[in-house]
Amino acid sequence: MPLRATALNCTLSASPAESSTELLAQQVLDELARHDVTGSVVRVVDHDVRPGVELDMGDGDEWPGIRETIMASDILVLATPTWLGQPSSVCQRVLERLDAELSEKDEQGRLRTYGKVAVGVVVGNEDGAHHISAVLFQSLNDVGFTIPAGGVTYWNGEAMHGTDYKDLGSTPETVAGTTTTLAANAAHLARALADAPYPPS
Repeated sequence: MPLRATALNCTLSASPAESSTELLAQQVLDELARHDVTGSVVRVVDHDVRPGVELDMGDGDEWPGIRETIMASDILVLATPTWLGQPSSVCQRVLERLDAELSEKDEQGRLRTYGKVAVGVVVGNEDGAHHISAVLFQSLNDVGFTIPAGGVTYWNGEAMHGTDYKDLGSTPETVAGTTTTLAANAAHLARALADAPYPPS
């Protein structure tokens, strides 16, 4: 069964700037493609996503369009850089906007995000990947997404170092292996949930 994925790139850099976060997110999509999952990347900072916790904050808010893409997908890839050991402010805004999903339910009382899989992507040249993963996992699960085993792929450079992921000559073997496993598990879980949905709430 064909599946669809949407990757939200939460870099602070607007297009067309190169983005390490987008590179690793695209690598996840490339691996998902091997499991018959099509996908695309949305660079959130290129859109006018207003602060708030409603589905539509009005006045030109572009979140509703992004949300429509997410809701049409089976897998959400939430990708963020690391700043001060934390997810980016853009990522935090995405999580805040997803809070609105808590009030959106289907005819059987389930959140509309039930049955959708979410995974994390974290890059940075400082420590913070485990902390950020914990934030992403808990937040995404709170609003109804299901996290697969091995639900994050990340790269952190050496402390006090200036190298970015996009500047590496090649993808580190451990990152590539983790990304491969993440994609396989995410596609497997998405198909399992499609075949056997969560029970009515």
